[in-house]
Formats: sequence, C-alpha cells, structure tokens
Amino acid sequence: METVTPENIENWRKAGKIAAQALEHGAKLIKKGAVLREVCDAVDQKVLDLGAKPGWPTQVGCNAVAAHSTPDPDDTEVCEDQLICIDVGAHVDGCIGDNAVTVDLSGKYSDLVKTAQAAFEAAKNTVGIGVKVGEVSAVIEDTIKAAGFTPVRNLSGHSISPFIIHDAPTIPNVKTNLQTELVKGQVIAIEPFVTTGGGLVEEGDRSNLFALWNKKPVRSLYAREILKFVGEEYVNLPFTTRWLSKKFGMGKTNLALKELNQVGALHSYPPLVEASKGMVAVHEKTLLIDDKVEVLTNP
Repeated sequence: METVTPENIENWRKAGKIAAQALEHGAKLIKKGAVLREVCDAVDQKVLDLGAKPGWPTQVGCNAVAAHSTPDPDDTEVCEDQLICIDVGAHVDGCIGDNAVTVDLSGKYSDLVKTAQAAFEAAKNTVGIGVKVGEVSAVIEDTIKAAGFTPVRNLSGHSISPFIIHDAPTIPNVKTNLQTELVKGQVIAIEPFVTTGGGLVEEGDRSNLFALWNKKPVRSLYAREILKFVGEEYVNLPFTTRWLSKKFGMGKTNLALKELNQVGALHSYPPLVEASKGMVAVHEKTLLIDDKVEVLTNP
C-alpha cells in the first residue's frame, strides 16, 4: 500500500509542515481566559494562511473529553484550569498532516502529558519497514503502564491515505496480535491516548462534526445547496456547523443538516469521553514509513 509517490510526496510534506505549524500556533493560544472557539477559528485560519486547507475543524477536548470535540458557533467556553487536547489537521490536495498535543492549564497533570509524549517517542523509534503493528502497540502500552497510567484501548493510531484520515491498518494503543507489517511509502499517525481512568471512551450525546457519507437525494433547496457545497469543498473530510453557519447562516445550516442526517447522507462524530471521567492526554504526529522514517508533522 504505497500511499506516497514521487508525484505527491511534496504535498505530504507541505501538509505535514503546515499542520505542525498550526498546532504549535494553537498550543500557544491556549491560555487562561482565551475563548476556545476563537482558538479553533484562529488555528483553522492559520492553516489557510500557510497555504493548505484544514483536514478537519480544529478539535479541543477538555479534561475527560478525548476527541471529536469542537465548539459550536455561539460557544463562549473559556480556557481556565482544564487539561486540553488540541488536534489539528491540514491537507494539500488530500494529502493530510495529522497531529495533536496536550496543554495542562491546571498544573496537575504534567506526568500524564509527559507519558503521552514518551509513548509516542517509543513508538516512533520502533516503526519501520517490515515492523508488525502489534510490536508498535506493545511498546505504546508498556510505556504508558510503566508510568502508572492507562492506555485508552478503543482509540488508536491509524494509516492515512489521500482524503482518508483513518485508513487501515489501525495502530492500537494496547497489545494485540496484529501481524500486519508496515510498508515503504505508507503514512501513519501514531496517537497514544493516556488516561487516569479505566481506559475506555464512549460517545457523547450530541455531535457538531460531520462528514459526507452518501450523496442521497434531498427535498429542500437548503439541503441541496449545502450538500453540493460540502461535496465540493470538503469531499469526504469532516466539517462542522460552525464553518457552515459562517457561509449560510445558522437557521439555514440547522435545517439542512437535520434533513441530511435524516436521509443518511452524513456521518456524525460525537465527542468521545472517557467513561469513568478520567483525565485524558494525547500526543500525535504523522510519519512516513521509508528507509529512514520521516516525521512529516515537524514545524
């Protein structure tokens, strides 16, 4: 599965670099008193300013929220003393850079944050052509447990292909018997999730993140207009109500999304919350598997 080719290698590198620069920018904006929605908007704009498109709306998971959380258009939540996971993606013609870090505003969870970083580094030093996925997963779990924390067992790293964020094979954060070997030209995201809780996430009640799933006929003009826009602008990459409302207004957006969800045109991504409400940290970068492994998401 050679994802990277001589024709698109520079797109992968550009997307990775821009994703890393935007993440670095976002992490610096996460300070006490900052509005989370404004941080996300600023990071999305940074991706555009640097010459790429957002791979998805910037996500900010606070405390027990591990992933798939981005503010609503009218969200006024501010950064206080939370543990905040910020996940940023950028793409150039579908070639995606995916990375995340955790910012501890409470000052209580530095060991948790450092463990996520250490698990990533251990995995990065393990990957290579011919290495089995199970070997990488074992290193991640061992590093996390050695520090006294728990890996989130139903979240994982993943392969990345053009316009596909989560491709096979996945790279679990716990030991498995997966014998799939990493191959030259493959792009993967190593993504250790570490928690003080039991190590299982569950879906929250409500989603404002969606991706085009199946182009189906819809009745209303609003739904047809937004369906066409989503297909052309985002292809099958995620988007959020916050983005659509800026272009179409909140009322029109809500009516269209309701119909598109009812007919099964969209896939939704509810927030993923640690089931026992344990704190969650993540550290993620995108790697190119080659004779020498290349970290694509370095700023």
